[in-house]
Amino acid sequence: MMDKENMIRKKWLTIRMNEHEYAELIRLSKKTTARDISSYGRDVLLQRPVYVKFRNLSADAFLSEIIALRKEFKAIGFNYNQVVHKMHTLDNAVEFRAWVLVNEKHKELIFSKMKEIQDTLNKIYSLWLQDSQLREKMSEG
Repeated sequence: MMDKENMIRKKWLTIRMNEHEYAELIRLSKKTTARDISSYGRDVLLQRPVYVKFRNLSADAFLSEIIALRKEFKAIGFNYNQVVHKMHTLDNAVEFRAWVLVNEKHKELIFSKMKEIQDTLNKIYSLWLQDSQLREKMSEG
């Protein structure tokens, strides 16, 4: 283990670059988990592992879909709560039947959205499975 004296960085290294080289260095460093350009530079120069960020685009699409569905579920839930509240205030059987029909429509909408979620999850799983099998084949070869 290094003591505190050896952890302090007292030495400077100056490297001259043109604009294109510097822009490329910044671009490459942003793809990694390095906190700053100095950390990235030290890792590269000292041949230490550089951890590259991985962005799963299919997961991003999945999250966008789930966020949209979540908003819809909130709206449906709000409307459903209003229906139930109104049903508690009804005295007339005719009004009650009308609200039951409205409730049935909300139930159908909820089930429709649940089916959408299930279909989206199945698509994501299928993509993930294909990707996993492809990586497996590549590692074998």
